[in-house]
Amino acid sequence: MVIQAFLRWLETARTSDRMRAAGALGRAYVKAEMNGIDRHAAEMAMTFLLDDPSPKVRHSLIEALADCPAAPRGIIVALAEDQSEIAYVAISRSPVLTDEDLVDIAARGTAETRALIAARTTVSCSVAAAIAEIGGEEEVLVLLENRGAMLLRQSLRRIASRLGHLAVVRDRLLARVDLPSDARYSLAEKLGEALAASGLVQAAIGEGQVQRVKREACDAAALLIAGAAPQEELPQMAAHLRDLGRLTPAFLLNALCSGKTEFFSAAIVDLSGVSQKRVRAILSGGRIHSIRALFESAGLGRDVSEAFAEAVLLWQRETKAEPNGASPSVAATLLDRLRRRAVHSTACDAVAELVERLAFAEKRQIARDYALLASRQAA
Repeated sequence: MVIQAFLRWLETARTSDRMRAAGALGRAYVKAEMNGIDRHAAEMAMTFLLDDPSPKVRHSLIEALADCPAAPRGIIVALAEDQSEIAYVAISRSPVLTDEDLVDIAARGTAETRALIAARTTVSCSVAAAIAEIGGEEEVLVLLENRGAMLLRQSLRRIASRLGHLAVVRDRLLARVDLPSDARYSLAEKLGEALAASGLVQAAIGEGQVQRVKREACDAAALLIAGAAPQEELPQMAAHLRDLGRLTPAFLLNALCSGKTEFFSAAIVDLSGVSQKRVRAILSGGRIHSIRALFESAGLGRDVSEAFAEAVLLWQRETKAEPNGASPSVAATLLDRLRRRAVHSTACDAVAELVERLAFAEKRQIARDYALLASRQAA
């Protein structure tokens, strides 16, 4: 009877009075100052208040209910999809909202609603994944800056794929230590595309040279990232580069000569389909015929496979001499062997030209390191 009278009173009451009444009703519900019948009637009354024309009334109601773990879920969900100032209270404070609720609200809601969800004290993996999948720049930035957001690696990959072309998102992702190596390389490629499209860069080096410089820079970035990647990420990194068409003979030879042998092994596993254990055994101790057969199963031609096999034998020798891995002399030694061949082919000449560039690049790096050391000592 009291609730019925309350509903009749709402029809003519002023906004300020309805606000106070909504707050009082919500607080009474939270404090459990009602029996079972009264609680049901109160829920009906609060449901009726959801249609109140004044947002101040609905705001008063959510303020009373927001922290209550026993608040009616349907009412909280409705208020979480209300105007922003009302939704903020419901989304940021209510323990009633489940992950499923938040995912649905994110899907149905606005960018502002998704930003509120992304800013919650704790954002579960599933909710973070939903925002990573459909969120725009602003809400994804909120998610990335939230220490309480549990972002899985796949979610980070998805953000990199969808929004990596945006400089501010790219910077936030690259600053994360948990960013997967393949996603880190994707961002490097997006950065290369942005620089290649820059009129300033095109004017500085010439439009015809831009694509070559971009390709070489991306290859260098891939090798740098692969060299620093944890071993468990290397298969994913190799598969990603293969999908992009980056696992060319030139790139693989560069990886081998520069000492990125763990990544090189992962790439050969990906290309050949041979087991990781078998590939590692052949590369670390196999003879030239088994090494060439492995490379040919990975798609390398016979002439090219011979040069690769010689590089692997040099790497084996350098590894035994230097426990830390291949030394910078691999490219120079391989170049000398290729030049002393009695029989040459177009493929062999192309490989020799590539190895010569690698050897010269090593010399330039040695010179830079020496100059840097000398300048520090002089200082």
